[in-house]
Amino acid sequence: MNPSKDSTFAYQAVYRYLVELIEAAHPEGEQKLPSLRQLAQRLNVSVSTTKYAYSLLEDQGRIYARPKLGYYTRAMPSALVSEGSPNLLDSVFASARQPGMLALSSDAPAMLLSLENPLLMTERELTRQYPRSHAPLYQPFGETELRSVLADRYTRSTRCYWRAEHVYIGSDLRSVLELSLEALQLTGTVALVESPCSWAILRQLQAARIRVIELPLGDDGRFDLPQLQLLLQREPISVAVLSSTVNIPHGSLMPGEDKKLICRWLAERRIWLFENDSYGEFCFAPGATRYRDFADPERLVVFSTFDKIIGSEAPYGYVLSRFQGPELHRLFLERAFRLSPIRQKAIARLYTTRRIDQHTQMLRSLLVGRMQRMQEMLHEHTDGQLRIVAPLGGAAFWVEATRPVNMRRVFERLLAKRIVIAPGEIFSQQGAWQHHLRLSYTLDWSKDIAHALKMLTQAIHDESAVSAAQSTP
Repeated sequence: MNPSKDSTFAYQAVYRYLVELIEAAHPEGEQKLPSLRQLAQRLNVSVSTTKYAYSLLEDQGRIYARPKLGYYTRAMPSALVSEGSPNLLDSVFASARQPGMLALSSDAPAMLLSLENPLLMTERELTRQYPRSHAPLYQPFGETELRSVLADRYTRSTRCYWRAEHVYIGSDLRSVLELSLEALQLTGTVALVESPCSWAILRQLQAARIRVIELPLGDDGRFDLPQLQLLLQREPISVAVLSSTVNIPHGSLMPGEDKKLICRWLAERRIWLFENDSYGEFCFAPGATRYRDFADPERLVVFSTFDKIIGSEAPYGYVLSRFQGPELHRLFLERAFRLSPIRQKAIARLYTTRRIDQHTQMLRSLLVGRMQRMQEMLHEHTDGQLRIVAPLGGAAFWVEATRPVNMRRVFERLLAKRIVIAPGEIFSQQGAWQHHLRLSYTLDWSKDIAHALKMLTQAIHDESAVSAAQSTP
């Protein structure tokens, strides 16, 4: 490896080298990996570069560090069977992280194009400008520069505006959601969500002991508005959690007039609106409206994360709320997040230099291209087994089997082939969407995707045959 030839991609190259090294080893046993210095010498890169690669693998659960001994791969079972598993979501998540698996279940836009190298380069520049002290002063609500940048970015009018003190940054999306729900005294209440709904949001609502009412999206991305109005009248709903632009993971787009009407109904009943903006930048339709364009600002919370755009080196979550400031302050002070000040300053710099905007535009274009390529492959290799509708944004297809089939069983069949899918039922607390699945197009395109889709088709066919036989008297 010659860093002078391709230094910009040294970090990813080391990461790919380690992944291949790990996957070539026997998955059932642990393997000692080269030390940081050994690997740096072997690949002719800096020790800091190898450290970043190891850190990412450690975050992904593929390796772990033994004090004074070095890094080791995690032993993985050879039989990847989840039949009888009490939690399908945990099985999907754990399986996708195992070495050698082809995860058609992933949903990480930055896999196609990340900003991790520019982020780390900016961080190194800032480190020279702001030498680290022996006792870093961690800001309890996030670095001021980053909070100010986000406040400016989300301000759109004199009605819908934000200031730095309205922005709170935490270690991840789960953490900021947890604290926001607690600060607004929503624990133990009732929430309305679009269905299918992000599994991360469903889990956080469950952790807060919130009863969830799921309102299914139609094929056109719209709610049954009379049904919604009836629910709002009959149920003591305290919070609605909705996608900002494109419905995730459904991939559809709700009309602006519907959003405006929904926001009016929520405001009339003093219902909190939690707008999920994690994929707000990944809508393919220009000028798409957001709920916050119409929401009552006194009952609005916007939450998101950086990693969808930047990559896994920026896992922080953030939330914007103009109200309950003292309670949010108290909870964030108690949690005492120890987030890298320099990393946050580097993220802020990417925003102020408009590097984020340029990158997002390129990434959106890549997503459209990969979506179209995956759509062609689905039509070519799935033999009419799936009903495919092109998404209007996001990073995945929401597809339905043309014949009733339990996707949990299909998932289990594919694990034996070392392929991971995301069955539709993990996007519902009530076990809906059992004939659906989410298929990502942000995946490792160096793998044989066509073969994986053929295996998916065969698994659906085999499971359909079993179901048909069982239903026959």
